[in-house]
Amino acid sequence: MTALTTRRAAVVGTGHRAQMYTQALGARAHYDVVALADPSPTRIAHHNRLLTGLGRPEATATAPDDFADLLRRERIDEVVVTTVDATHDHYIITALEAGCRVVTEKPLTTDAAKCRAILDTLERTGGDLSVGFNYRYNPAHEKVWQLLADGAIGEVRSVHFEWLLDVRHGADYFRRWHREKRRSGGLLVHKSGHHFDLVNWWLNATPSRVHAEGGLVFYGRGNGEATGLRRDYERAHGDAAAADDPYAIHLADDPGLTALYLDAEAAGDTYVRDRNVFGDGIDIEDDLAVLVRYDTGATMTYHLTAYSPWEGYRVMFNGTAGRLELEVEENTWQPPRTAAPGGEAAHGGVLMANPGRTRILLRPLWEEPREVTFEVAAGSHGGGDLRMLKELFGPLGDGSDEGAAPAAGKGATARDGAFALAVGIAGNESLATGRPVDATDLFGERHTTKH
Repeated sequence: MTALTTRRAAVVGTGHRAQMYTQALGARAHYDVVALADPSPTRIAHHNRLLTGLGRPEATATAPDDFADLLRRERIDEVVVTTVDATHDHYIITALEAGCRVVTEKPLTTDAAKCRAILDTLERTGGDLSVGFNYRYNPAHEKVWQLLADGAIGEVRSVHFEWLLDVRHGADYFRRWHREKRRSGGLLVHKSGHHFDLVNWWLNATPSRVHAEGGLVFYGRGNGEATGLRRDYERAHGDAAAADDPYAIHLADDPGLTALYLDAEAAGDTYVRDRNVFGDGIDIEDDLAVLVRYDTGATMTYHLTAYSPWEGYRVMFNGTAGRLELEVEENTWQPPRTAAPGGEAAHGGVLMANPGRTRILLRPLWEEPREVTFEVAAGSHGGGDLRMLKELFGPLGDGSDEGAAPAAGKGATARDGAFALAVGIAGNESLATGRPVDATDLFGERHTTKH
């Protein structure tokens, strides 16, 4: 966005992640957040307190089933979609048809039919849709993009990508609505979509064939009973059986989580945020292996583990002129739940401790390997959130984000969102059928072709 004229914005879905967007818009003088939509008036009230804390007026509160009328009534220019993943398509399509610019949290949606409907609407309306892939904006990831684009290792022939979620962060996907595949698409869609987008972007490639294996091997009632890790409770709040469970989250210990969820329950909301990770009703996987072929001929082996003792990732690229290695330690150990929170950093609504190092190593053929330096940025997701927000919504205007440069290349378009999603959708189908899946058939030929 180039012109900093005042824009009338709405945020639909006022949960935990949405706070970043409400605050980012409220902190920019060229935006007025005039509407907040959510089933819970309590969560909306929390977001309105964020706005008034920034010296901005409260936004109009509305139920999301009034969304189309809201866009007309409040003359909305721009919509941020941060609802449950399976409902993204409804709000994106409604906003595009109303002529609004749309920014959606990843994933774009959760299945191929919904994705086709979004792409069809975007084509028909000529609208503007961006997907919030904040990992593109991490300076280390930008450096990898630049090295590959400059041919530092020649033509990339293969990639190995391992992503580890530690038991503090990984468990959180099994407490909340993400544990139901019909709502989140599973971790291949909700979480791994970040990683698939990075590889698509790094390689400038489109996934063509996907094979996946995996299952629920750690969380869930049966696994918890087999390992002896299960405590006998349905949800942690108010249950003594959860008091010493290191896998439980205690909402009352965090004022923000209390305001968003416990207070909302007290006002009649039925969403439970702190369910037992070793309980019933979990139908997503926690250990996943994926093999992907791209239209360039390159392949990727990918593995996601959601129950690791440390958190981070390793990506290795093999090319015709050498090898490039990225290793990121996001969290090197997990303190007990009762440990003092000083020095810990928030990540996805849970606490992380002892962030480690990030290292890029270039190994050219017939040369000594060398470590590559890169800019280090402050803030969440390696500084990616601040940089993404600046590109999506413009600078803050007070100079505080002056160093937050935009990512190399352009931000994530709807097509980028679709083909990050394609790997997850094809992976889910492969898990169900046991066969490789052609990812190029998912959205139709006109949406597959690069523009």
